[in-house]
Amino acid sequence: MGDPKTTTNAAPSTSSSKPPAPPPPIQQLSLVQPSTKKKNKPKVFRVFRSVFRSFPIISPACKFPSLPGGRLPDSYRNVAGNRITGTLFGYRKGRVSLSIQENPRTLPTLVVELAMQTNVLQKEMSLGMVRIALECEKRGDKDKTKLMEEPLWSMYCNGKRSGYGVKREASEEDLHVMEVLRAVSMGAGVLPGKSDAEGPDGEMAYMRAHFERVVGSKDSETLYMLSPDGNNGPELSIFFVRI
Repeated sequence: MGDPKTTTNAAPSTSSSKPPAPPPPIQQLSLVQPSTKKKNKPKVFRVFRSVFRSFPIISPACKFPSLPGGRLPDSYRNVAGNRITGTLFGYRKGRVSLSIQENPRTLPTLVVELAMQTNVLQKEMSLGMVRIALECEKRGDKDKTKLMEEPLWSMYCNGKRSGYGVKREASEEDLHVMEVLRAVSMGAGVLPGKSDAEGPDGEMAYMRAHFERVVGSKDSETLYMLSPDGNNGPELSIFFVRI
């Protein structure tokens, strides 16, 4: 029997291998910088003091002030320049974040990752009014750190200790969410997320509303979520306080 013939002119084919797909284009942001103009501060301290005798004091449980009739006083409600846009967002089984913007078309001025899962906050809000307190210690008299620049907060939800809230820079995903919602002034829903989880757990839930910002002092500030009709009391109140 003769030796089997072999072919030597066959070359490995490269036509079947496909080049890697190019990365998706980076979405251009249309969000603008918040205004740098200093607005005239309304004279609300006496109104504030008459309504709130004290801000939350964590010792050992969080004690919240109450609103007469569950509403902000009309003398403060109509003051211009105190309304901001607040967005709570996060994956259902991930930690919820709070983004504060001058309006829906500006870049966030503050992003705080809260010590609570998104689905837990949704459940709490379905049961009634939710009050979140973010507390940190006072600094020395010479320290010029502003209240909203504090990096770490002890968090309480309806008087129960939840953990720590952390201030952070807006991430690429945060900015993507704000960009998608730039035309939304108030509302709630879900967005397609970038998580690997399948089904509802991979969706980004959000809730956006107008908030009234009440500044008590350099060590206390409160955000009251406004209902669309403006008649009901705030369903969500967020207290920032240094004690």
